[in-house]
Amino acid sequence: MNTHETNEFENPETGTGADETAPGSLRLPLIVSGTILLLLVALSAAVWMRLPDGARVPTHWGPSGKADGFGGKGSLFLLPAVVAGVMVLFALIPRFEPRRGHLLRSSKAYTATWMATLAFFVVLHGAMCWAALGRPLSMNPVIGVATGLLFTVIGNYFGKIRSNFVFGIRTPWTLSSELSWAKTHRLGGRLFMLLGLAIALAGLLDPRGSALMWTVLIGVLGMVAAVFAYSYVVWRRDPGRASG
Repeated sequence: MNTHETNEFENPETGTGADETAPGSLRLPLIVSGTILLLLVALSAAVWMRLPDGARVPTHWGPSGKADGFGGKGSLFLLPAVVAGVMVLFALIPRFEPRRGHLLRSSKAYTATWMATLAFFVVLHGAMCWAALGRPLSMNPVIGVATGLLFTVIGNYFGKIRSNFVFGIRTPWTLSSELSWAKTHRLGGRLFMLLGLAIALAGLLDPRGSALMWTVLIGVLGMVAAVFAYSYVVWRRDPGRASG
C-alpha cells in the first residue's frame, strides 16, 4: 500500500521537493496570489480614475476608527505592493528551510496561512478604496474582524505545523524538542483562536473606542509569554530533548 502523501511543495513525478529547482509545487497558491494581485491593481486603477487630481486618500486610522493619515492617489497602490511582497516572501521561504522535509509535511498549514494573510490585505484594501471614494467607514470593525479571522485560521492549523526554522512558534526549546514543538503548537493554536475571537468581538462591540487596540496588545503579549514559558516547561520534561 502506498502511504506517500503528496503536498503543495512536492513534485508529484519525482517525489522530491520542487523548491530544489523551481517553485512549481507552489503553482496553485502562486496563481491564486497573482490573480488577487491583478484584481487589487485593477480596483486601485478604477478608484484612481474616479478621484480628482489632488484627492487625499486615507492611509492610516487611529484608535477611534477614524482616518488620521492621508496620502496622494498613488497611495491606492500601496497595499497591492504589500501583497506582491507577501507573495514573493511565501514563495521563497521554503528554499531556505534546513528542515525541508518537515516544512513539506506542513504544506496545508503553510498554504492556509499564506491565503489567510492575502485575504487580510484584500479586506484592508477594499476598505481603503471605499474610504477613498468618500464613503462613511469606521475601520475598527473591519480591522477587528479581519484580524480575528486571520488569527483563527492560523490557530486552526498550528497543530499541523512540523518543526522548522521559518514557520511557527520558534523558541530554543521547540526547536530542540519535538515534544515541546508539538505541545506548544497545540496550546498556541487554541490561544490564537481564542484571541482571534476576542479581537473580532472587540472591533464589533466597540467600533469607536480603544478596546481593539488593548485587546490586541494585551492578548499578543500574554500569548507570547504563555507559549514561551510553556515551551520551556515541556522541554525540561522531555527525556529525548537536545540539551546542547
